Amino acid sequence: MARMKVTVAYDGTDFAGYQIQPSGRTVQGTIQAVLQKIHKGESVSISASGRTDAGVHAVGQVFHFDTDLQIPAEAWSKALNAMLPNDILIKKAERVENSFHSRFSACSKEYHYKLLLNKQPDVFKRNHMFHYPYSLNVADIKRAAELFLGTHDFTSFSSAKSEVEDKVRTIFGLNVMEEDNTLTFKIRGSGFLYNMVRIIIGTLLEVGQGKRKPEEIVTILEGKDRSLAGKTAPAHGLYLYQVNYEEKTE
Repeated sequence: MARMKVTVAYDGTDFAGYQIQPSGRTVQGTIQAVLQKIHKGESVSISASGRTDAGVHAVGQVFHFDTDLQIPAEAWSKALNAMLPNDILIKKAERVENSFHSRFSACSKEYHYKLLLNKQPDVFKRNHMFHYPYSLNVADIKRAAELFLGTHDFTSFSSAKSEVEDKVRTIFGLNVMEEDNTLTFKIRGSGFLYNMVRIIIGTLLEVGQGKRKPEEIVTILEGKDRSLAGKTAPAHGLYLYQVNYEEKTE
């Protein structure tokens, strides 16, 4: 059996999330259905670097699967894209060692969150950017963002639904980029808890509006209480941008 590592992009607008579920269109279910056709009806399961919620997009999600088909690595992308809907794109497929795991072999992940700051909404971007027509103090946001860097217990920035016991994570970078009428947050870390990025963004927006002081981030982290942080930002502004590995491909 050969193990294939696949990098995929998708528009999350019309999906009920990445993970397969009893009802609702999902990214995993759609890809597995195509793989089953390629494997002549044999069920094939894929394992991703992590789940994304309904409405969340991906530029560089990664999954792996095992196959006994003798198909060259470079041909997998073309075969899958020929059968997948146009809101999923296979960007790259490569053969990897059988010890590789899309989730457990990952060294870090990077997410981007996009805001549209126009006074009026944009009908063409409504599913891909969070429309936020309020004045923001970006300098304060950047000062607050720096306080997330390093290793912390992110209990305050995790959904109450999270069942993970260890909530300690490391943030390597959190950059805030202004361009025209958009604001993009780029956050890279060792891993992320459920809704962690969206709660961080929601809290930073409250800092930008003057509802919180930048230095409050330290108090919120130390408090380890979800109720101390801001609202969860909407899903449609979030992108899983990149998953980083150090493994060697064959």
